[in-house]
Amino acid sequence: MATYNTSSDAANTMVRAFLTKVGESYLDHSFNTAKGKGKKIWEKIKIEKFDNKCAFCGKDSAKLETEHLIMFNRQECGLHHPGNVVPVCKPCNKRERDKLSKEHLGWVEHLNSKCASDEVFKKRKEKIIKHINEENYPKLTKDEKKALKAIAENLFERISSELPKSIDLYKRIDTTLVKDRSRIYE
Repeated sequence: MATYNTSSDAANTMVRAFLTKVGESYLDHSFNTAKGKGKKIWEKIKIEKFDNKCAFCGKDSAKLETEHLIMFNRQECGLHHPGNVVPVCKPCNKRERDKLSKEHLGWVEHLNSKCASDEVFKKRKEKIIKHINEENYPKLTKDEKKALKAIAENLFERISSELPKSIDLYKRIDTTLVKDRSRIYE
């Protein structure tokens, strides 16, 4: 839970809502991992496909979290879709950043950083790719990815810009109310 809310928080939530709905449009149903059909799919992924183990480090964990392989944000525009999520432990759910570009590592690089050997890396990567393919994660064209990114960026900018407008409106209304209150006491 955020301790300080910003317009970026609201904008990022809107971008994630958009990417969720696009992902669900490819599924033709909801993918709410907390209830209903989406929860059943998520449980199947965790239990049957990944044996209740972290997809990256391979450790057993009672509290596996949802990790979007293609990040669920306006930069990468990963869809909320069964083929884009894997179970991970809390430490593995924090992507490192490239030291030069400062960008988050892609899932393959992140996986590699969590594996003890090349052989382990290769096996886990194959398992994840098999999962992506079995869940029919959409193979988006470059143009489709550009369109998603353009819409996500536009949503982010529009939602972010609403807070200053709302503050200005509030100040104008409050100034009017204060003037009206002072007349009552005259």
